Amino acid sequence: MVARGRVLNRFRIGGVLIAGLGLLAAGCGSNTDVSTIQITPATQSLAAGQTAQFSATGIIHHGKHPSSTQDVTTMVTWASNAPAIATISSTGVATAVSAGTATLTASLPGSISASATMTVTGGSVSPNNDIVSLSLIPGSQSVALPNESSQFIAIGSNAAGSTVNVTGQVAWSSSSTSVATINSAGLATGVGKGTATITAILTNSDKTVASATSTFTVLSGASEPITALTITPGTQSLSASGQTGQFIAIGTSGSTGLSEDLTNSPQLKWTSSIPTVASVSSGQASGNGVVTGVSVGTATISAVWTNPDNTVVSATASVSVALTAPPNPLLSLTIIPEKISVGDLQDTGQFLAIGTFSSPPYVRDVTNSPNTIWISSFPDYFPVNTNSGGTSSASAGIVTAYASGSTTIIAEYTDPATQTIQTATATFSCPLQLPDPTTHPPTPGSCWTGQTGPLKATLTVYGEGLNTTNWEVTAPSATGTPDVIHCGPGWAADGNAGGSVCVGIYPIGQTVLLTAPARAGVGFGGWTYNCTPSDDKGNPLPGPIFWTAAGPNYCTIPLGATNA
Repeated sequence: MVARGRVLNRFRIGGVLIAGLGLLAAGCGSNTDVSTIQITPATQSLAAGQTAQFSATGIIHHGKHPSSTQDVTTMVTWASNAPAIATISSTGVATAVSAGTATLTASLPGSISASATMTVTGGSVSPNNDIVSLSLIPGSQSVALPNESSQFIAIGSNAAGSTVNVTGQVAWSSSSTSVATINSAGLATGVGKGTATITAILTNSDKTVASATSTFTVLSGASEPITALTITPGTQSLSASGQTGQFIAIGTSGSTGLSEDLTNSPQLKWTSSIPTVASVSSGQASGNGVVTGVSVGTATISAVWTNPDNTVVSATASVSVALTAPPNPLLSLTIIPEKISVGDLQDTGQFLAIGTFSSPPYVRDVTNSPNTIWISSFPDYFPVNTNSGGTSSASAGIVTAYASGSTTIIAEYTDPATQTIQTATATFSCPLQLPDPTTHPPTPGSCWTGQTGPLKATLTVYGEGLNTTNWEVTAPSATGTPDVIHCGPGWAADGNAGGSVCVGIYPIGQTVLLTAPARAGVGFGGWTYNCTPSDDKGNPLPGPIFWTAAGPNYCTIPLGATNA
């Protein structure tokens, strides 16, 4: 029995976890419960132009019971005794203005107050020379009705990590002035119901730019009107067997020109001119605009949008329904990109297989589907990974160049229900480019060298001798997959005995570490002349004893060009 090892080339993607920080507002008791206040920090030293956050904690006494605390930062009234030295906002953000010392006070009704000391040094943080990043405080905010306002603060950070309040130095803008406006001081005012993006841009003296965005939402009032509506696609052809298709409605605001998907909005109504030919879903929480073929004919699908002022905008599309056989679940298969070209041997390229289906979801990535098989027309020169296990993180569709030239890559999808097959093709190449005689020779391993055969070595392991029942040798793949090579009748890890001969394919230059696992009661007879005894890291053994009778024992084989 022959067991073959396969080299798998793995493609890895770095995820970006974007951690959102939420602000939780806790309900507060009566202010009269607070008997004393503490300010944190009690003292602070900043350079002119820097900012710092102060917080106020209320201490509540309960008679004989232990005292409790409550964050009252946004409930107290903040004040500075020297605004020319330091100012403080209603939320406790202090800004250093000029050199000196200021007393910052937090107070509640009933003569309950506390103070902190802020020292401002003579140095300053330039608001326009070295700002490398910008952030807006808060990250989002909302008002209940039009004409209500909220304040945004722009905080800049310089290369040294210091911060400065640059609210008055940035250029403020709103993505939709029909929803909100914002003035040069960062004060946003609601105009109509909806959400607008607030942008702050700071231009440094060297013309570099730092920017940041936030959102401003007006919860009630008149919505921004939609002035144009489009349905995509404009036409569809379906089978009368009940085949479905998806229409999307895109609305555009005349005042801002912004477009949005209105397909599932409750203000949009979908209708069919002849429901007995083609029906369309409408009024659902989701899944609207789905048209279904019912009988032979042609129907017009309409989408009607009603603005808050009762003005109406509409659009239409057409559906042709034919008496055809029910479509296969997979309508078409496409490989993207259509071609990949690399410049060096052992370079890799990633292909994706995208399927279009007759039922939702209509477009699916089937690259790593267990129903998709990847094939290369020259597998020894340009092997392609496939994923029979269907693991979502697998590396199917990755091709590696082991020679110069090109190959056709085929993706073949078999529908599990109907056993129908869809295929798609793409081209992968590592073109031969003759070197320019006026330049230095290309580096070894480049496709420029015109490799005439695969840049791969075949390692064959065999052995039997006097032991026909217990010997075993294993080795990993070129990328570290364990036990790709597993020779010998002693192998039983997968329920099958290993054959007396096995083969592994490796890039030339790879050093393969072979292992003879421990075998109690079985004497080990040693490695062949071309396998160097080593430790488990592949380091040669000093000898004179190169192995033990019980094992485990190791040896290495370097795969040079002569092994190919």
